[in-house]
Amino acid sequence: MQPLQIINLVFTIIFFVCYAYQLFYIPVSWFMAKKKKAPPAPQDKKYAVLVCARNEEKVIGDLIDSLHTQTYDVSKLTIIVMADNCSDHTADIAKDMGAIVYTRSNQKEIGKGYAMTELMKHIKEDFPKGFDGYFVFDADNVLKSDYIEQMNNAFALGYDVVTSYRNSKNYGDNMISAGSGLWFLRESRYLNHPRYLLNISCAVSGTGYLMSQKKVDEIGGWPYHLLIEDVEFSVNCMTKGEKIGYCADAEYFDEQPTKFGQSFRQRLRWARGYLQILRHYGGKLIKGAFKGNFACADTFLNCSPIMILSILSFLINIIIPIIVAVQGDNVWIALESFALLLVNMLSSIFLIGLITTISEWKKIRTTVFKKIWYTITFPFFIATYFPIVIVALFHKPQWKQIEHNVTVDDLRKKEKKNELHDITHDNKPFEGKQ
Repeated sequence: MQPLQIINLVFTIIFFVCYAYQLFYIPVSWFMAKKKKAPPAPQDKKYAVLVCARNEEKVIGDLIDSLHTQTYDVSKLTIIVMADNCSDHTADIAKDMGAIVYTRSNQKEIGKGYAMTELMKHIKEDFPKGFDGYFVFDADNVLKSDYIEQMNNAFALGYDVVTSYRNSKNYGDNMISAGSGLWFLRESRYLNHPRYLLNISCAVSGTGYLMSQKKVDEIGGWPYHLLIEDVEFSVNCMTKGEKIGYCADAEYFDEQPTKFGQSFRQRLRWARGYLQILRHYGGKLIKGAFKGNFACADTFLNCSPIMILSILSFLINIIIPIIVAVQGDNVWIALESFALLLVNMLSSIFLIGLITTISEWKKIRTTVFKKIWYTITFPFFIATYFPIVIVALFHKPQWKQIEHNVTVDDLRKKEKKNELHDITHDNKPFEGKQ
């Protein structure tokens, strides 16, 4: 056996050892789905809904409208928007729709984490009694009509932080939006859901979560400013032994990038952010793992080995064939080994995407053909993470806005054209705005 074949075999074994437990998560999600289902809770809690928005005039109205049409008592919801470095009419639209709006202009401290910090300071000054809980959304989100009600039920179980089911508004636009959308569906159904069922801490992913006043007081507002402040918040909870809950019945929709350049920049920021997490919290995660905190081990494995092994595997399988070719040896053996590694990797990713597509079939808002086609293209989208991870080692990305354009009216037009003919009425969250 050639050296490169041995190296690739070792990589394959390490990958399997590190992530085999996630295969166990799949049947857990299938067969334990009814476990820990939250019973109805009184609608007596007052919630603040926090939105940090930068030039989101096209979509913020849909989010606010979906909040106004909730089955939860809307009189108990206070919508608070931080118009962060906006140069459009985001603040005016939000204010006209009944939101409390603060504005921020700071070109040095850029990013959602800094906007959240300032927003929390305003809330502490203007609402000294606080709220029972705080929802966090992005301006491009749209909620199913029972979202707040379902989250309130889960919140009543005693969690200080609860996250929810993340779906896509524009899954069917192209393979880039579908790739991101399928990944987040998998994250909700086959990572957070089984973690919750097994009484392991879940993780906040971007937006769509709820935290208690107790948690806000404990952390002192919002002290998280890394490139992926949501993961930093989750890790902070985990390393303290706290458990983040999950509500599978609370579904919201967000917009995915459709251009590769936008997706590349976004994922580059995430990859660099995970490196920041390892630098700032890696020791705590390892310490927590050795103390028996599986959530710490789970998070460390998702941050570290997959990135390190991906980088090493990618580089070795490029460098060795070049060396072999320079020396005049048979380069085909090296290339065949790399091709086999690539096929195994793509096949594994395809299987993950296939399982997710089948189980979430009715929740994916696009045509049958696109569901099938984007399952096939999913591995190739994920494979683009290899160069992204390598670039993240050397490049320090800044937070940049992802332009959002998909409105509820756009989605209705697709439905009228019967493009979403296989979506049941129960999965249509877009009835509110007429």
